[in-house]
Amino acid sequence: DSRYRSRRPMIITTNLKLSELKNPPDLAHARIYDRILERCAPILFDGKNFREENAGATRQTAKDIVNSKQD
Repeated sequence: DSRYRSRRPMIITTNLKLSELKNPPDLAHARIYDRILERCAPILFDGKNFREENAGATRQTAKDIVNSKQD
């Protein structure tokens, strides 16, 4: 709250859509989202989810390790 009150810049990342920030589910979220939108300019990064690819590669590596130890 002190950063907000001192008007210092903020960078916030979220997986929420802008429509979700503008239409919060309750009053507590509304207050938070309102402050975020007041201080931050929304920028959409709409790209491929690299974490899914990384997770698949990690699972495959784990399977390979387990299978090699069973041989």
